[in-house]
Amino acid sequence: MRTVELADGTSVPMLGQGTWMMGETGARHGEEVAALRRGIELGMTLIDTAEIYGDGASEELVGEAIEGLRDDVFLVSKVAPSHASRRGTVAACEASLARLGTDRLDLYLLHWRGRFPLGETVAAMEDLIDAGKILRWGVSNFDVSDMEELMEVDGGRACAVNQILLNLDHRGPEFDLLPWLDERIVAPMAYSPIGQGGALLRRPELREVAERHDKTPAQIALAYTLRWPGVLSIPKAGTLAHVEENAAAADIRLDAEDWALLDEAFPPPERKMPLAMI
Repeated sequence: MRTVELADGTSVPMLGQGTWMMGETGARHGEEVAALRRGIELGMTLIDTAEIYGDGASEELVGEAIEGLRDDVFLVSKVAPSHASRRGTVAACEASLARLGTDRLDLYLLHWRGRFPLGETVAAMEDLIDAGKILRWGVSNFDVSDMEELMEVDGGRACAVNQILLNLDHRGPEFDLLPWLDERIVAPMAYSPIGQGGALLRRPELREVAERHDKTPAQIALAYTLRWPGVLSIPKAGTLAHVEENAAAADIRLDAEDWALLDEAFPPPERKMPLAMI
């Protein structure tokens, strides 16, 4: 598995596992745990979750999946904006740790901006680092203007990751946000890299490229997010077959003809576009 080096020198697998909408259905619990564990076996050891996913059910699922494997996993969770005060962030993190069955997070993110000042949240992140409960922190759904404001906050330049919506249907970050993050060694993490609801994967141009390489449309969509050496990508997979399909995308190399077709079907941005989020 190819890796991305964070600002502190830590190497993280470029392709990880997302868990949004996992853990919410008891009938699929065992299958989802098995999928996460298989993903770890395949080198997708970055696992992303959040306190709001299933009101904590996703974190509990992840905790079960990584039992006995904690030291092999780069574990990420997120604090909800409604909890992102200085005290609230610490309390939310402690609750997440309990659900996950661990004593620390490798990365803790602010899920999106809310009513609390960024300075409060950053101070809480520093408190959590000092206490050994998180190793590093970052943000999610921050556009360039948000990141510039964050950099002006005391301690804000320690931000390690910005998790953003990035896929072929949402290429806006290519114009300004990805270059901005790259210059400052803040790793972008692409969520929903194959889109939502299947519409992206039904596009004929994507299917055409997939057929050329004897791959699936989902694998080609993932190859787009892995095009840049510094981008992390966290597709969700709730079945063994799906997680194995995702893992195989790490080795895809598209050629100039492929990219020309994809660029025609999914035009890259020519101007600033507001950061999309779901």
